[in-house]
Amino acid sequence: MIRRHTRALMPLAALTIGATAGTVSLTGMAGAETTGTAGAATTGIVRTGAGEDGYSSSSRPSFNFGASDTLVAGRSGADTMVTYLKFTVANPGAGATVKNAQVVLTRESKALPSALSLSRVADTTWTEKSLTAKNDPAIGAVVTNAKPKSDAATVTFDVSTVVKGAGTYTFAVTSRVANTPARFRSSEAATGKPSLNLTVARPAATPSKPVATPTTPAPTTPAPTTPAGGCAVDAKLVPSCGVLWGAAAGGFSDVPRDEALKTFEQKSRRTSTIYHTYHKGDELFPTKNEIAMTSDPANPRTLMLNWKVGYGTKWANVANGDQDARIDRLSTYIKTNYGTKKFFMVLHHEPENDVVATAGSGMTAKDYAAMFRHTVLRMKANGVTNAVFVVAYMNYEKWNNTSWWGDLYPGDDVVDWVGVDTYNNAQPGGFHTGDFNYMMNRTTDAAKFPGWYTWATTKHPGKPIMVAEWGVYDSSAVVDGKNKANVFATVLPQLAKMPQIKGLVYFETAKDQNGHDIRMDDTPEALAAFQKIAADPRFNVKI
Repeated sequence: MIRRHTRALMPLAALTIGATAGTVSLTGMAGAETTGTAGAATTGIVRTGAGEDGYSSSSRPSFNFGASDTLVAGRSGADTMVTYLKFTVANPGAGATVKNAQVVLTRESKALPSALSLSRVADTTWTEKSLTAKNDPAIGAVVTNAKPKSDAATVTFDVSTVVKGAGTYTFAVTSRVANTPARFRSSEAATGKPSLNLTVARPAATPSKPVATPTTPAPTTPAPTTPAGGCAVDAKLVPSCGVLWGAAAGGFSDVPRDEALKTFEQKSRRTSTIYHTYHKGDELFPTKNEIAMTSDPANPRTLMLNWKVGYGTKWANVANGDQDARIDRLSTYIKTNYGTKKFFMVLHHEPENDVVATAGSGMTAKDYAAMFRHTVLRMKANGVTNAVFVVAYMNYEKWNNTSWWGDLYPGDDVVDWVGVDTYNNAQPGGFHTGDFNYMMNRTTDAAKFPGWYTWATTKHPGKPIMVAEWGVYDSSAVVDGKNKANVFATVLPQLAKMPQIKGLVYFETAKDQNGHDIRMDDTPEALAAFQKIAADPRFNVKI
């Protein structure tokens, strides 16, 4: 659930979105480059930053360069250096066709060699934090060659024969030219990060028009256009367009969660596509009531099940197999009672507050990552094929700035969605006060941490983002109904500028651990503003 903290913050650093920041730009959303006329097919550029990049050095076989802002490829004396790049491309959309694909690298310094090669790498499991010459993956067939000028600002490799759509693509850059290694900017650089640029053709879109009624206020912010066939989800529950809408209602109360959700839906005037619930330890789920909520043909929903598999023990113990019986028992229950229906599974949300950074504690950030990996791989080995795994952070600046925060990430191969739990205070001038941009991207030190959305889109550009919990409370001595409404009014226009957010799940409670009221209807003004968000057609996603 949520946790509160009382520490003063510095102003929010500017949000950086674009190809140079390693983000994904999609047609119909912020940052897209499109051509064409209304009602006609469009062509756009989808840019994906490198999720992992680094290089190996034959003369320094045990050295890791994953944190370097430079990539090196080529020969210097007896030293041979190889640059490795990994890109995870998201689904470009229903009916989209990739016409062209290019890997673009920016020269960092010194002269470029006269010849460079880009080759396929079959192994996609390597990470920039562990890459060395002792373990670097085997280099496959050459995809393309480049003959750049020595002072060229960028080098472009045509990979159209390889990249045809969504997937993870790994490449190696090499050069045989003696004593002229190429030096490029890595994803850790401030600008000029590696990118995989796709030219994508999409069919004509038919705009959807919200209908205003006396009981459903019309949205004041235009949503992205919706294809004639509507927005649907793929095998990982990623919508082809639009955003999944959801809620975790009735938190910290005795009201059954399913009843609380139905009340929430009545007040907000929209069925929650995502129904978020919480479990721990040996509990078996989904429960009968949860299954019933996803079996209502008139109100289609999908589950987001939050599980603390390590409840009562330590993360390291789970990773070491001590809780395999617990994992196996739940796996069997899911297969028997929930078949193949897709659902989201969050493993131990908001782990930051439970980290004990002391080595050997069993609760370090690396222990969390190992626990997450072990649980996912064990469930998959047990035949659970319908779980879509989400890692959910708590977006608190104190933790984001620590040296260990990056160690929490379990790995792209076991994470399907990157999630965040984030809350704002509507009190003017209060702690954690701000708009939706601030809620997603606040920071106290941009040099240490650029803001959560910037981090996610830069480090994991191919992963859809789940706002697994969000909410607004008001700490004012005398609550002004306009305060929450003012924050809610920023959600739609600013959400449109964050195209990687594919799921938005409100956490609703009358009283959290610190007494905060996070209901969306605690005042008439707040309810009216929230209903405007819920009425927006971008949330019309079929599951």
